[in-house]
Amino acid sequence: MRPFYVTTPIYYVNDRPHIGHAYSTVAADVLARFQRLRGRPTRFLTGLDEHGLKIERRAREEGLEPQQFVDGMAPPFQRAWEALHCSHDDFIRTTEERHEQRVQVLWKRLEAAGDIYLGDYEDWYCVGCETFYPERELADGRRCPVHKKPVERVKERSYFFRLSRYEKKLLDFYEANPDFVRPEGRFNEVKAFVRGGLRDLSVSRTSFHWGVPVPGDPEHVMYVWLDALSNYVTALGGPADPEEAPLFDTFWPPSGQVVHIVGKDILRFHAVYWPAFLMSAGLEPPTQVWAHGWLTVDGEKMSKSLGNFLPPEPLAEAFGADVLRYYLMRDIVFGQDGDFSHRKLLARYHGELGNGLGNLLHRMVRSIVGRYLDGRVPHVADDRLEPLDRELVASARRLATRAAEQLDAVAPQRSLDTIFELVADANRYVDRTEPWKLGKAGNHERLEVVAYVVLEVLRFLSVMLWPFMPERCDALRAQLGLPPLTPRPGVDLWPSAWGALPAGTEVSPGDPLFPRWDERKQRDVLASLGVRDDEDRMTANEATKNGPKNEQTPQDPSAEGIAHIVYDDFARVQLRVGLVTEATKVPKADRLLELRVDVGEPEARTIVAGIAEHYAPEEIVGKRVVVVANLKPRKLRGILSQGMLLAASDDSRLCLLEVPCDLPPGASVS
Repeated sequence: MRPFYVTTPIYYVNDRPHIGHAYSTVAADVLARFQRLRGRPTRFLTGLDEHGLKIERRAREEGLEPQQFVDGMAPPFQRAWEALHCSHDDFIRTTEERHEQRVQVLWKRLEAAGDIYLGDYEDWYCVGCETFYPERELADGRRCPVHKKPVERVKERSYFFRLSRYEKKLLDFYEANPDFVRPEGRFNEVKAFVRGGLRDLSVSRTSFHWGVPVPGDPEHVMYVWLDALSNYVTALGGPADPEEAPLFDTFWPPSGQVVHIVGKDILRFHAVYWPAFLMSAGLEPPTQVWAHGWLTVDGEKMSKSLGNFLPPEPLAEAFGADVLRYYLMRDIVFGQDGDFSHRKLLARYHGELGNGLGNLLHRMVRSIVGRYLDGRVPHVADDRLEPLDRELVASARRLATRAAEQLDAVAPQRSLDTIFELVADANRYVDRTEPWKLGKAGNHERLEVVAYVVLEVLRFLSVMLWPFMPERCDALRAQLGLPPLTPRPGVDLWPSAWGALPAGTEVSPGDPLFPRWDERKQRDVLASLGVRDDEDRMTANEATKNGPKNEQTPQDPSAEGIAHIVYDDFARVQLRVGLVTEATKVPKADRLLELRVDVGEPEARTIVAGIAEHYAPEEIVGKRVVVVANLKPRKLRGILSQGMLLAASDDSRLCLLEVPCDLPPGASVS
């Protein structure tokens, strides 16, 4: 098996860790845990970027020496990753001697390749980004395009890296490696930047001294990005000959697969500068760079002044580390911007985790096996399975394969979609087979089959969800009478074969995996986290008045309080086929998407739909949907919505009603 190496960006220590840092680190941890389950030799690296002008200035503000300052900033990051159950194999700091020595080796390789020269440099410098920007890239008022803060004019003697020499080599590399940057839209931005022409890059500074000295010229310190990016190889002992650095030889290409997880704001450094440095040094670039989006908090950019700067430790303590990990991976399409909402986290907790997974475990292990089958896993021969049983068995195998493929493709949210499809299938199976009735009727032969099928699905789920929620999944396995998962190189533990749950195993019913919180406890927890009373005021109904009613369950039309209608009432509703041509998130509205929908008119309509929790913008474009075309237009968040989409929903999922055939936009639905 090819070794797997996953890295986070090394975080800049000008401030303490927040939920955005946690998002990157948990994503990398999920991938590492998954690959270990598959039996692949795996290494997971995170760490800290501790050099640069910004650190030097911040230390001065605190009345400290830079080393004192960074030494004090490292423990909060280490505690945060421990609180989130992150299983990194190494934590590197760029002030460590092992790193500084190897960076200087890399510099000498660049120099030996003829790619380093001394010159003079003058341009606009952003201290926050630790990088120069040409005039054409600045925002209005000569501000940084990322931070929107004024940049400084800097002129100094500098060593340069011949980045311009690598323009064609980079483009050729991109052509040969079409998955090098994901998502695809980000890769297109990278290629456009390189095609626009590359200037040689200033890679040393004399205006400050907090950095790695340039070999042979200690008046210069290395450009912080050359220093920081190198951590991915210095942590493996590289660059070096194989016998000197066995980890580097094992995990770095061509021997290993390397995936860098980064934020979209630092993609250029990782997808342009970093591979150019490596090519110059005679090393292969990483396998893939995955650029995820930014996190807002309840629609607002994180800011201490707004009181929404979220450190991960209090959240992990309040909700549980596994629940926080699950929510971060579940609610945001990897590669897109996302929004963190405490109330959405609670909704996921009570819906999918509590009512979905937790209830499935509880009613089978305690209510059925514990009560009717003496607390032991029954023996069930394959020839006893009926068509309904075989349908769920086939679903489990198929969905396990798909979830693994999605994690291999670095799509954790898609994988969770698939996993909870299996949870829903299993709950529907229980509802259809009604094992409690079988038990009361004494039909133990059929009850044994039903119980075993569900218990085996739960075993599948205990493995499939383990990369996301290792502690809760081991607790689930304990209730099934199984030991905790212990990944080992060369042993693939991912579920594929049916029937591995041993007959006769004694189940061990325990406390609910996801106990329900009443309204008072929820309010107390939110208050302890400083969540404002007026936060997230929009109810599901308000958010979806011009979109699907995604929090209501269908009711019997004969039920009390439900008025019948006659055909003439129904005939007044105009339903048309609509083709979604564009989709974007509505700012500061975590449930809303703004859609452009072609319904056969001269111009596409704008429709605001409350489906952002269930569909990513790029996922809905191209779908043929059913539109209520004569609904009175209404403004939502300042956007005039000209229709409504039809959808079906239950407690955990919402599905748009789609037109399966190729009917033209505007076709009547009746």
